[in-house]
Amino acid sequence: MRPRILQTDEQIGFSWAGPDGTPTTLRTLVTTDDEPDRLVATHLAALDDALIDAARRYGELLGGGRRPDAAERESLHTLYRVFDRLVHDVVLASRELGVEPDVRTGQIVGTSTLVSVRARAPLGLLGPAPLDDELDRPGPGVVGGFGEMCRVDPARPWAGGRWVVRTEDGRRLPLTLSTLLFDSSGVNKDAARREHREALRSVLDAAGSAAADPLTVACAVDWLLYDFLMAHREGPDSAAVVLGDGGAADAALVLDAALTSVTARAVVDPGLLTPEPAPR
Repeated sequence: MRPRILQTDEQIGFSWAGPDGTPTTLRTLVTTDDEPDRLVATHLAALDDALIDAARRYGELLGGGRRPDAAERESLHTLYRVFDRLVHDVVLASRELGVEPDVRTGQIVGTSTLVSVRARAPLGLLGPAPLDDELDRPGPGVVGGFGEMCRVDPARPWAGGRWVVRTEDGRRLPLTLSTLLFDSSGVNKDAARREHREALRSVLDAAGSAAADPLTVACAVDWLLYDFLMAHREGPDSAAVVLGDGGAADAALVLDAALTSVTARAVVDPGLLTPEPAPR
């Protein structure tokens, strides 16, 4: 008998069972299996399929087309937890095996993270984006100014930062990496991507500090990672992440950030990493 994936037609995502049928995790399985790399590949393929199924079943809700009703809220709650656990499991299992992240893994984990964020949004579970209470409200029309990455507090690097437009009259308006790359003129796109990566990496490097608040870390990572992933989608109507020039380096960044997000949120939401009951 081999380890196998547990899944039903109604189930969101999937889970693992050991050779004796006992529910388990990929991270546990790879410690004893004689082909652990095969199990990681199987997990990623199943995760990719689960994302396609989630988009089919919940695409309107994830895209913000309408608000969920009570039953759909429960489904979204299950959805983000399942995908967070599956990402947490495969990233840790891969690390423990010494498997270097490749582009496909980064794209699947990145898409899973986008689905998690979009599922948490209508549930009110995202928390504030960095600097939300300090920025000016934009008005209609074209805005002139300079985009810059602003950090919340240099003394608290785990608090993160975000892109803002600094206008000629001194206002600071919210900005995204997507807007910089695709809807702005005079932008050095390579420099913007590089600065965004550096901002995200600085949060990850500081996340383990004893002074770092887990909720603050989670909000900082989620915003910067979400902004990065939204700028690397297959298209404006797609959640599928495509990592281009950054390649394996971007994949490693996405995996590190996704793991940090789940780990930080699990501190304030202890049930996040508790497995769902196995299907019968």
